[in-house]
Amino acid sequence: MSRGSHITLQKRSERNFRLIKFMVSLLFIVGAFVLGFTLRGNSAVLDRLGMSDDAAPKIQNPGMTVSGNTYNSVSARLAEVQGILDTSSLDGYDLDTATGNVIGALAATTNDTSVHYYDASHYATYLKDVSASYAGVGLLFAENNGQAYVVDVFSGSEAESAGVEVGDFVVSIDGDRGGNGGWSASEAIKALARDEGSSAVITFRRPSTIDAQGGDEYTVTLTCTDYSEPNVTSELDGSVGYVKLAQISQNADSLVSSAVTSLAAQGAQSFVLDLRDNPGGYLTQAVNVSSLFLKSGVVVQIQTKEATSSRQATGSSITDAPLVVLVNGNTAATAETIAAALQDNHRATICGDKTMGKGSVQSIQELSFGGALRYTSAYYKTPLGYAIDGNGITPDVQVARSTDAAVDNQKNLALETAQSLVRS
Repeated sequence: MSRGSHITLQKRSERNFRLIKFMVSLLFIVGAFVLGFTLRGNSAVLDRLGMSDDAAPKIQNPGMTVSGNTYNSVSARLAEVQGILDTSSLDGYDLDTATGNVIGALAATTNDTSVHYYDASHYATYLKDVSASYAGVGLLFAENNGQAYVVDVFSGSEAESAGVEVGDFVVSIDGDRGGNGGWSASEAIKALARDEGSSAVITFRRPSTIDAQGGDEYTVTLTCTDYSEPNVTSELDGSVGYVKLAQISQNADSLVSSAVTSLAAQGAQSFVLDLRDNPGGYLTQAVNVSSLFLKSGVVVQIQTKEATSSRQATGSSITDAPLVVLVNGNTAATAETIAAALQDNHRATICGDKTMGKGSVQSIQELSFGGALRYTSAYYKTPLGYAIDGNGITPDVQVARSTDAAVDNQKNLALETAQSLVRS
């Protein structure tokens, strides 16, 4: 190769090298621009790279004391918004009102209709001790979708005279709508447990059906009186002993046991246990009442987030006589577990209407900032494993209540069925 050719080749190589160097520099600049645009505003990444975001100066969010990030944590998202408002907004907010509204909105997105936030004042009402002797307004309350409603109006009470009916929902008490979630049954009961002679102004809502929304509202003023409605009533009809249990109270088992024993001594050869309009109550008492008629077996299954357990009959059976259990659409909660236990164990014939399907357990958790949160912590299942919540118990013999209030066709059919079991 000649000297001239060698020089020409060398110049060409140098030119190519400078071109490559220019292209690499251009790619680096473009890459840096893209990276900078991507990271712009991402203070967390910039911090880890030892850089700061001059275009989006960091603001220490005073609420960022929660775990998680804004991609998967409601509390982190809320804390971010609260931090912006606290540091930059010209307007303020009421902390207690905001808390109630936020918790209410969060609860509304769940499938748990029993989620209920008690602020400090309503939680104090919930904690009220009603073991002392207080007067009432002549109403028995139960709960549907977290709302208190009337399941019984005491005969001769002022509430009966005022036109309050079974199925009416509590809207407000003395103008108080119950805070977030409205009035629960236990809260309404305790709010209306007052000294005799005092009055309560109650607004009710009357829907077309138990699950219907809306309905006409009306307001009554009721005087608190010492009503002494018995929890258990009984009678002998021919050779059939009839026992009605109004609610699953702390002494329900002893009351039912005394009634059955007394009727048996009077010649009862079969029994009707009437659980209509029974809103439930203590699970231990429901197990004990079931055990009065069951020698052995599972009474109820309880499903929690961790596991499913069961409660067994206690071995305290007092009769093996034929049994009919009478239920209706207001038979709820632990009253439903009694019907299910006796049905699944082939101990009783269930008669009446399908039950409410309120087979859940609510727990109360106190909150560090005051008040408390109620939520569903467990579900009841029948001994055979069928879910009660949302389904109810279907009677073996279905019969709707007569529209004629003077005729209790359900009770009559139950008595006839119990009588026929004696002859069979």
